Amino acid sequence: MSDREVAVLGVGLHKFGRFPDESLGDLSRAAGEMAFADAGVGPKDIQMGFCAHLNQPVGTGTQAFGSLGITGIRITNVEVACASSSRSVILAAEAILAGVCDMCMVIGVEKMQRGLISMGQMDWASLAHEARLGLISAPSFYALKANWHMDTFGTKHEHFAQASVIAHKNGCLNPYAQHRKEMTLEEIVNSRMISTPITLYECSPTTDGASAVIICSKEKAKQYTANPVLLAGWNGGSPIYVKGKWQHMLEDAPTKQIAEGAYEMAGIGPSDVDVVQVHDAFSPGLVFECEELGFCEEGDGGPFVWEGNTEIGGKIPINTDGGLMSRGHPIGATGGAMVTELTRQLRGQAESRQVKGAKVGLVQNSGAGGGNVIVLKT
Repeated sequence: MSDREVAVLGVGLHKFGRFPDESLGDLSRAAGEMAFADAGVGPKDIQMGFCAHLNQPVGTGTQAFGSLGITGIRITNVEVACASSSRSVILAAEAILAGVCDMCMVIGVEKMQRGLISMGQMDWASLAHEARLGLISAPSFYALKANWHMDTFGTKHEHFAQASVIAHKNGCLNPYAQHRKEMTLEEIVNSRMISTPITLYECSPTTDGASAVIICSKEKAKQYTANPVLLAGWNGGSPIYVKGKWQHMLEDAPTKQIAEGAYEMAGIGPSDVDVVQVHDAFSPGLVFECEELGFCEEGDGGPFVWEGNTEIGGKIPINTDGGLMSRGHPIGATGGAMVTELTRQLRGQAESRQVKGAKVGLVQNSGAGGGNVIVLKT
């Protein structure tokens, strides 16, 4: 392993929401220009690019970077579903550690149709048992594990729904969020049932949006800032099968094991983390990740959230920007948005949602086919 260190130099977002009149290039350019202004660099400083997306046309990477006037460099499209841009950040960091380049840019961009994202295009010949169970959409996967959690640990639907209450409260503080309206527990629990126990307002929306993250060596970053935010540790993985643990078949990645690797690389443990971003595509996800990241014991995630531990003033603030349920979930841009929020938190730039004294942040981002955990430090 190189003795080089890696920093986040600049971050940017296009507001998340519905933008039918804006192209992929328009979304990418807005996020990218914000990242350039934040970093104090320009297109000519970027030596390598990664473009994260899921269902966009061939050539999206060259379109995204071309919208910023970046041509001629190595541009790689990355697809790990919802985990695409966090995996891109890891790839950029590893390229810098290897000495391949000093400065990379990650653009995550997506334009999405309304409604549920079907998993019908998967190879059901190899997943026939899941097809027979009706697991052809993301809510059904989360719902089945949520019911197992309720039966096993006594978790209540209200515990899951409370994660959505907090998400929408935090989203009101984020000018880039898709949904900026507080919701009561009663409104959430009584909204239309999607996949028992998950209701409509416990689901992340489909979204248009873009994120941009500029990664560079620590040495390069110090030319622009005296206190860079460092990428201190990271890890990624893909789904595993554990004999006798059927619920592992419903996970995008073994988060607990991935997190352990990231913690070890960063030289920290769960108790050292000040602020977190987790993949709450559906409300039960936040409860699961509190346990799997080591913030509470297995089975205690529901009461942990219910008691306010994940709120901005709580023990371990999670998804201070509203997370996927309120900020929105443009699949390719989500991981970059997570890194953006934590970078702003660690710089003390999160305004009304600022976590006091935040020095260590953690991203947990998962998608069909893999997941990632990233630790950031100042």
